[in-house]
Amino acid sequence: MVTYSESGVDIDLEELTVSRLTSRLKDTLRYCDVISGAGHFAALVRMGDVAIAMSTDGVGSKILVAEMMNRYDTVGIDCIAMVVNDILCVGARPAALVDYLAVEEPDPDVADEIGKGLARGAEIAQVAIIGGETASLPGIIRNLDLAATGIGFVDVDRIITGENVGEGDAVIGLESSGIHSNGLSLARKVFFDELKLSVDDEMPGSTKTVGEELLEPTRIYVDPVMRLLDSGVSVHGLAHITGGGFGNLKRLNRDAGYHLDSLPEPQEIFRTIHEAGVDITEMYRVFNMGVGFCAVVSQDELDDALDVLGDGAHHIGNVTPRKSEVALKTYTGESIKL
Repeated sequence: MVTYSESGVDIDLEELTVSRLTSRLKDTLRYCDVISGAGHFAALVRMGDVAIAMSTDGVGSKILVAEMMNRYDTVGIDCIAMVVNDILCVGARPAALVDYLAVEEPDPDVADEIGKGLARGAEIAQVAIIGGETASLPGIIRNLDLAATGIGFVDVDRIITGENVGEGDAVIGLESSGIHSNGLSLARKVFFDELKLSVDDEMPGSTKTVGEELLEPTRIYVDPVMRLLDSGVSVHGLAHITGGGFGNLKRLNRDAGYHLDSLPEPQEIFRTIHEAGVDITEMYRVFNMGVGFCAVVSQDELDDALDVLGDGAHHIGNVTPRKSEVALKTYTGESIKL
């Protein structure tokens, strides 16, 4: 079996590393009015009756696929998406970002292509890119890395923390556009090392090439989620399904569990990765498997929420009393727990 750790990414070690780092930073929280307990995807700072939500993220090893294809016009969309989708999770409307481009050597043509993607992502998310930094770091960076930090705003009394998630609530899944910007280390190992394919080879079961499927931009969920937040539907929780897969739902409320038995069919790219030797539990632990964002609402408001969210929104399961457990039915029919 091919695993994420074999591809160079150990999720458990990452969690321990983050825990060790953040444990050293807790004392700094006294310098501003941090809203504790609410920062499951984005951090929140109170400024009177309004809170500023902040998040930072990058494109990750998807950059390596862009390098292989010599195509950089979409990774900026991924960069915007990874930041604004996290900001949404606390009920905030994304507003502005600054980007950070670290390069081995400046290349105006590549920068121009990256700029196209950033501008397109900002247009979809309706955010302003108000500044940033470009650093030349030979000896530290090979080729380039791209990241961004964003802010959003939410009224303090409308912050969504997940604390209201309760037994019987409905979980809605919003379809992804593909692999998004997570798990690319494992995907690259499967396609290029195990299956011996190139970026120019046709993806099994698709009319696109392997490179085109891997570079498919991350879906930006600002429009449907903001429609839901403005609709009057009481939203109990919001989760961005990124690295860690459906385990991200456990961030919302540690006293709640989830039973997901009606997930939509995943895109062919995920089937190919699984059939190449990745265990089915690992698939749902690493990838979005066709669902890139989740909203938790009461059963009474489920139909209203689905109407607001429109096509690509599915009732995928419900909240259970099993603390910090995600039980789901896979597309292969197996039942697993995360």
